[in-house]
Amino acid sequence: MKIFTSAQIHELDKYTIEHEPISSIDLMERAAEAIARSIAGEWGAATPVVVFAGPGNNGGDALAVARLLSGRGYSVSAFLFNTTGRLSADCATNKERLAALGGVQFVEVTQEFDPPQLEAGTLVVDGLFGSGLNKPLAGGFASLVKYINASPATVVSIDVPSGLMGEDNTYNVRANTIRADLTLTLQQPKLSFLFAENQQYVGRFKTLDIGISAEGIASSDARYRVVEEAEVRSLVKGRDDFAHKGSMGSALLVAGSCGMAGASVLAARACLRSGVGKVTVHTPRCNNLAVQVAVPEAVVQLDPEETFFSEAVDTERFTALAIGPGLGLEEATAIALIAQLRRTQCPIVADADALNILANHRAWLQQLPRGIVMTPHPKEFDRMAGHCADSYERLVKASDMAARLGAYIIIKGHYSALCLPDGHVAFNPTGNAGMATAGSGDVLTGVIAALLARGYGQAGACVAGMYIHGLAGDLAAADLGRESLVAGDIVRYLPQAFRKLQE
Repeated sequence: MKIFTSAQIHELDKYTIEHEPISSIDLMERAAEAIARSIAGEWGAATPVVVFAGPGNNGGDALAVARLLSGRGYSVSAFLFNTTGRLSADCATNKERLAALGGVQFVEVTQEFDPPQLEAGTLVVDGLFGSGLNKPLAGGFASLVKYINASPATVVSIDVPSGLMGEDNTYNVRANTIRADLTLTLQQPKLSFLFAENQQYVGRFKTLDIGISAEGIASSDARYRVVEEAEVRSLVKGRDDFAHKGSMGSALLVAGSCGMAGASVLAARACLRSGVGKVTVHTPRCNNLAVQVAVPEAVVQLDPEETFFSEAVDTERFTALAIGPGLGLEEATAIALIAQLRRTQCPIVADADALNILANHRAWLQQLPRGIVMTPHPKEFDRMAGHCADSYERLVKASDMAARLGAYIIIKGHYSALCLPDGHVAFNPTGNAGMATAGSGDVLTGVIAALLARGYGQAGACVAGMYIHGLAGDLAAADLGRESLVAGDIVRYLPQAFRKLQE
């Protein structure tokens, strides 16, 4: 699913109006009908509704929703804020339609505003400002937002919570942003909805199809997209009946240090469960017994050192390398790491302490082989790239780094973001909060390593890997609940995830 910028959304509206063809007011009515239908599906007609409408098209949507809900038997009060005397044409039309309806308490605010009492059980429909907002709210609108946020009422925002911008909120005034319980967004989710710090404003969100031109969507390039199941199904490889372990890829996993054998075990188990023919774990001698017992299917290759990785390994016979889980930060390990990265010819996925070492030696980033996959969580990325004020700045920096290094960078999170070397970004929709537990990242490393070893290209391995990893977590949470989920559960549900995609 493509994610468009606010400017692109405006152009798609125009394209739909010109090519369907449909008038702008009728397109607004179609959107309002979808919104009213969704509201009626969650709240009965006994729920009192207070609608706040701004002077633009978002306000026009809100006034149309007020009229449609009144027609469904709801008790509706509507407030239109027209403090400058300038309404958009469609907002003005819906103002006239609502005023002519009767049965709705309608107030047009031009100067003084006497706010209504917002009580628990009241549903507020926020239609003040939509995706076209390009500066923080101030003055009376900021005061109104704070008043709504301070009330016990339930809030539904139309398209975008008022005050939130569609993409970059780095310099926004967050106190002046509606905190919605539900956001009913039109046609496509907005980029800012996928960032952790904005969840408190967006709440739940539903994407409503309002019939924007499919041709216009298909012909418009989007830098951002959300991965869809059909894409992953098309990526997942089957097995030839005459396959053998030698034809299914051989992955080398360099992982573990004293006290961190578990990281190598989780990554190795995940790698094996993701279809690779053979896994070799290179680990310090102290981890020999733990890995041999926990992962009997893996070959163990022992480092000369007792407690840490100290020496680069020949990778000629391997089809993928994963390096970093539980590796530790010894200086000898750092030197061995950069030597390993320089000499390796097969595809590489680097995670965890491999990234922390690179953060401590930033000049080494320029020596990374092109095509390397890196899977940092936000703090690991910030150590490499410098402090980021928010998720948008982090995404911009990660995208720039991916282009500069020719790398594939997955910023892990609820919507993990894959930044590709060509500047595009793919967000992963699977996964859940139960996966916020130690070792989840090691499992992802193992999954991607297996797919690389199997012969998936870097982009395919990353897209399929993060989707399958999240899907396994979702399947595990459905059976076990989120609260008690551990990383090993994700590994155990990988077979179900693959089966679901291959059925």
